[in-house]
Amino acid sequence: MKSHFSQVENCFFERSNLADPTTPIPHIVVNNVPDLGLLTALRFLEWTADNPQGVISLPTGKTPEYFIKWTQHILANWNNAKTEKFRKENGLVISEKPDLSQLRFVQIDEFYPIDPEQQNSMINYVQKFYVDGFGLDSKNGLLINCAEIPRPSGYLLSDIFPNFIIDLSLRLREPKSDIEKRQKKAIFAVDQWCSEYENRIQELGGIGFFLGGIGPDGHIAFNVRGSDHNSTTRILETNFETQAASAADLGGIEISRNRLALTIGLSTITSNPDVTAIIFAAGEAKAGIVKDSLESNPDINYPATVLQRVSGSRFYLTKGAAVLLDDMQISPAAWTPVHTERAVVQLCKKLNKFGHHLTLEDL
Repeated sequence: MKSHFSQVENCFFERSNLADPTTPIPHIVVNNVPDLGLLTALRFLEWTADNPQGVISLPTGKTPEYFIKWTQHILANWNNAKTEKFRKENGLVISEKPDLSQLRFVQIDEFYPIDPEQQNSMINYVQKFYVDGFGLDSKNGLLINCAEIPRPSGYLLSDIFPNFIIDLSLRLREPKSDIEKRQKKAIFAVDQWCSEYENRIQELGGIGFFLGGIGPDGHIAFNVRGSDHNSTTRILETNFETQAASAADLGGIEISRNRLALTIGLSTITSNPDVTAIIFAAGEAKAGIVKDSLESNPDINYPATVLQRVSGSRFYLTKGAAVLLDDMQISPAAWTPVHTERAVVQLCKKLNKFGHHLTLEDL
């Protein structure tokens, strides 16, 4: 398994002192969130050095924070002797500083409808942290700008969808009013735009480097639990777990409940057989869905299992996110005082005893 890792990945894998992964998708475990960001940043720069005009898709939200900071720090201090030593110690052994300006960026997802100027829109994040922050050229990007998606002429989105509530059942039923007629036209216009967006991605040869987080229900991009593994770019309703996760960004659950999502599909992510597809996750709150996603056969209940289709897929995990994996349970090197504490607590629950009442025989 180690032979399939890149030089950066192998450096971090060796440092983990864990046995070779037995999961269908290889995974690498690091100590903490900053290390997770460092591994991801170095692997990204390693890939871009070999693919200066490659097609990339990068995530939004809180998880990429350290990925972004490390990438910017390493690039800004590239010629610093200390940084050069640091890069080499962590497996990034390339002679020239990567030039990110020729990369072609594909936006993964977006709320719909949303003002692209709104601070919490995905496109605003992309512009701030990737176009401006990484020096990408927006002319090389496929971005999801809701203001540019076709709609019935002469109408604002707020005129077509009062309160921004969209009823996708209009695809299948006859409209009952003039406003529903406009809404039906607008929905089909979005569907057509999604089809064209997908075609543009495929014309680029598909995605070469995909980096994404994983939601509480296992969603990848906005491909929620139950999504078809052959799905392409589309507009869809989200489930409660995804709405709850988006509530803080959109101003509350009442707003996120009614907001739809535009997303690339699971097939979009895996259409390029040579894609490097990385899912990164941090914290014990993600441990359950990480276990299900890594240890299950391909299953629509676990969207990330689609990545078993491609050999370049990886999970990068903190110890907390990896804690429930069978590989962690059977690896002696993985046992820490935290595992001991957890085992004692589980024993107390099983025996219905307080800790100070446990005997050596119990233990």
